[in-house]
Amino acid sequence: MHTQDHWITTPLTEDLLHGALEVERTAHGLLPHRLPAWARAQCDDGQLALAESQPSGVRLVLRTRATAVELETLPTKRVYVGVPQRPDGVYDLLVDGRLAGQGSVAGGNTVTIDMANWGAAESRPGPAGTLRFEGLPGTDKTVEIWLPHNEVTELVALRTDAPVEPVPDRGRRTWLHHGSSISHGSDAASPTTTWPALAASLGGVDLVNLGLGGSALLDPFTARTMRDTPADLLSVKIGINLVNADLMRLRAFTPAVHGFLDTLREGHPTTPLLVISPILCPIHEDTPGPCMPDLDGIADGRIRFRAAGDPKERASGKLTLGVIREELARIVARRAAEDPHLYHLDGRELYGEADAAELPLPDRLHPDAATHRRMGERFAARVFAAGGPFAERESAKSAPDRDATPGREA
Repeated sequence: MHTQDHWITTPLTEDLLHGALEVERTAHGLLPHRLPAWARAQCDDGQLALAESQPSGVRLVLRTRATAVELETLPTKRVYVGVPQRPDGVYDLLVDGRLAGQGSVAGGNTVTIDMANWGAAESRPGPAGTLRFEGLPGTDKTVEIWLPHNEVTELVALRTDAPVEPVPDRGRRTWLHHGSSISHGSDAASPTTTWPALAASLGGVDLVNLGLGGSALLDPFTARTMRDTPADLLSVKIGINLVNADLMRLRAFTPAVHGFLDTLREGHPTTPLLVISPILCPIHEDTPGPCMPDLDGIADGRIRFRAAGDPKERASGKLTLGVIREELARIVARRAAEDPHLYHLDGRELYGEADAAELPLPDRLHPDAATHRRMGERFAARVFAAGGPFAERESAKSAPDRDATPGREA
């Protein structure tokens, strides 16, 4: 056991954080953001504000001989009225890339959400808490602490029993990905087991995850953020939020996709860019949005969702997942004639009908932990492996197999 005298307190600075696009200094410490302040200022949506401040993919990365690490944080937890308390967010500790511990921080601020009252929310302040990992090897090593993907986390203090220093560039490629709550992590077991984090680990790349729950809506500020963020690999997963928010019709969707991709290409003209259509979601395959909470489910103590649109409305241009998949494949195939680094992946390759029969979506919208693992493994096998769009290559001779290009599956 360590006494307070043995601890070294290291100032929390941006160079210790990976995966965040901006860090805000608060009264308590550091608050990682996944969208910059100028982008946040262009949208007052509370759902987006919550999602971008939940640190999916954000981790502290240290080089140290420390055998014990303490991290003091102030979490913000969500509580849903009439539904059992969500478990505390999970922190994953990695030593030289291998999972070496997990923990949670109790207490913190709470946001109480009433789904039966259109998501009305009430905030209440609470105390910070401390997470401790002990028994680490005393050798020089890389330590990563992945922050909870679904819990806003302010970093208050970092204490160790040996000095720490930032980790220099490890020479790995950076993968910048944007998607919905499914990419954000939804019901994954922990921050390193969201499907993008698993795929990044298997692909040997560094992840910057712009999976934003409820907020993959082709927002121009998200496209400009991605345009201005250094990356070796780019992907965008488009569809489910546009349907469940009932945000636009086909007439607006097509030019919005083109505009989003045009903006990405302004900053990344030749970077491999993968467009991913939605995974299977039976309630919205042929039924438009909006997506609404199932109040009967809430009465039973669980959150489930239902499609509230009318299938007949497809004729007037309302979006369904089937419509979006068909249109994305057409858009990418058309652009590929002039963009040899653009690729397409049908999301049902990650989770399709056979998977839904075996691993149904528990709330009818989000995958569970086992499905995240399956999706991450499949993505790595189709996209990072030899012949895939993100395969590492040293020369044009070993470029990705063009069978993985637009109009065909990755």
